[in-house]
Amino acid sequence: MKVSKAQAAENREGIVDAAARLYREKGLEGVGVAEITRDAGLTHGGLYRHFASKDALAKEACLRAFDWTITPLEGLNAAAADDAPAARLRALVHGYLSANHRDHPGEGCPAAALATDAARAGPEMSEAFAQGVERNIQRFMEVVQGDGSAKRAQTIVALSSMVGALVLARATAAGNPALSEEILATLREQLAPQVGK
Repeated sequence: MKVSKAQAAENREGIVDAAARLYREKGLEGVGVAEITRDAGLTHGGLYRHFASKDALAKEACLRAFDWTITPLEGLNAAAADDAPAARLRALVHGYLSANHRDHPGEGCPAAALATDAARAGPEMSEAFAQGVERNIQRFMEVVQGDGSAKRAQTIVALSSMVGALVLARATAAGNPALSEEILATLREQLAPQVGK
């Protein structure tokens, strides 16, 4: 049965979305084509009608994964952000360094979920990952006070600290839940202390 162009586009989007989530949950090597297409509600053979290879899918899925939402407050307009930049930064930091984000990598930041995989996957994946990291930097710069290179440097320090904390919190969650929560709580306090308690 022939599939319409609209349905083919929808199927492709479903594959990319499924891959973006599954790769964050299980890593680039932890997910097979069959699992991705099954999750998207399609057959295994359907993938190769949309992508030249699994690597091409992985690259596109990595880019899609960076569309994730840090927190509902991320969508605040500029005027609202100007009213309370410290509160907005705090909300972003607390949303990122939350138990919910730690426990649901498939819905969260690909930097914390895929950095090691991207580093090993070759230059094309590294390029896609770098584009995503730059997008994260730009998003976080919107809530960091300051300007110019100092603002960018502060953003990179904060984002790198949060990614590292989330990775450590995930790695210790099963073996030492108290340590995992301590890591998250310590970084939350260091990066965005209570604002106007």
